Amino acid sequence: MNGRPFRILGEPRFGGILVVSDHAGNDVPPDIDLGIDPALLDAHVGIDIGVAAVAEAMASRPGIAAFLGTVSRLVCDCNREEDCPELVPLTSDGHAIPGNMIDAQGRAARLARVHRPYHAALAGLLDAVPPALIVSLHSFTPALADPAAPPRPWHVGVLYNADDRAARLALPMLAAEGLHVGDQQPYSGRTLNATMDRHAEAEGRPYLGIEIRQDEIGHAAGQAIWGARLARIANAIALRLG
Repeated sequence: MNGRPFRILGEPRFGGILVVSDHAGNDVPPDIDLGIDPALLDAHVGIDIGVAAVAEAMASRPGIAAFLGTVSRLVCDCNREEDCPELVPLTSDGHAIPGNMIDAQGRAARLARVHRPYHAALAGLLDAVPPALIVSLHSFTPALADPAAPPRPWHVGVLYNADDRAARLALPMLAAEGLHVGDQQPYSGRTLNATMDRHAEAEGRPYLGIEIRQDEIGHAAGQAIWGARLARIANAIALRLG
């Protein structure tokens, strides 16, 4: 770890676009032993595969910056409320995380070390340099380990809670790209939207929740395509909202 649970790419600008990705990194502090196969940190349970590179591609363009989480969601999930049991997960997609069997003091330490500094920094950035649009960027696995889980055919999902201003613009734009687009799929932003609920919905800031299927962006070519695509669509939405 670099001492901070986040990194900022590009130059945040007033009236620009800020990409926020809670699960862009898979760092584990050296004094925390999760008790898992290290390979899991590179799998979908440990990181949102591909999103860091997509965010980097977007942030290389004028007017777009990125705020990226660096700590693995298996250590502390920044896209959860502080009192959510899954903030420090005991299992993830069938994998036990024995190092997370910690007491209240241990949980408080994870909050103080990862969750609170992450959200304090994001809040400070949004207050200091208010963007025209926040793009909440995640990725999802094409299939869960549970054989009973339904298939996930969507190339991309658009998530939102009460504020669907940007989502309603994005849905037809993405469909026009020839993509299979999920409206509140593979899950709903009304139930899994903690970071945007806190920093966008609660503050009246327009945002676009994007979930890209990981096989779309698990390679450099796909990352470049999606970086360019989302930068173009986000700019068009920001102009429409303005």
